[in-house]
Amino acid sequence: MENVGLGLSALDRSAKTLSGGESQRIRLAAQLGSNLRGVLYVLDEPTIGLHPRDNDALLDTLEALQSQGNTLVIVEHDEETMRRFGHYRRSRPRRGMHGGEVVSIGTLAEIKKNKISKTGRYLRKPMQHPLRGSRRSLDKVMKWLQIVKADTNNLKDVTVKFPVGRLTAITGISGSGKKHPDALGSAPGSRGSASAKK
Repeated sequence: MENVGLGLSALDRSAKTLSGGESQRIRLAAQLGSNLRGVLYVLDEPTIGLHPRDNDALLDTLEALQSQGNTLVIVEHDEETMRRFGHYRRSRPRRGMHGGEVVSIGTLAEIKKNKISKTGRYLRKPMQHPLRGSRRSLDKVMKWLQIVKADTNNLKDVTVKFPVGRLTAITGISGSGKKHPDALGSAPGSRGSASAKK
């Protein structure tokens, strides 16, 4: 569990509270202990929701699976993951009948040189944030959403407020309670309340 970024998850936590990425990583941890060989693993964005601190441990785990004689096919957008593995296939981003066109195949160096690959373009010249040059000040925010004493799963008596009408990013290591709906007092038996304040 530690190796796949789930070291903080409680063992008595209900499966329905896990994200798709967390569930996938639990299955991955089980596979590590099985010592199977010659297996094809297809993983859909295994690093999603992971803090950068946990990425290296997960990628080490994937490399360990590969070194045991298994094949890994990974759908991923994370740059570090792309840099760790050797062969890439880039498809057009449209869906349905307008998608599925392969625009580049090869090593990371070859993808970076491909003029029609958006992935290659962003690897050559990463986007700079914020795009506007500076972040907007919060001094003039009139309304805030405040969560008072959220206390569920890994959240312990947490009080926090968010600016209304702004984009707020919540970061932290996997299992630290970033996205659990109980934090808003929305689930039976949870402790904590949400209120709008001026």
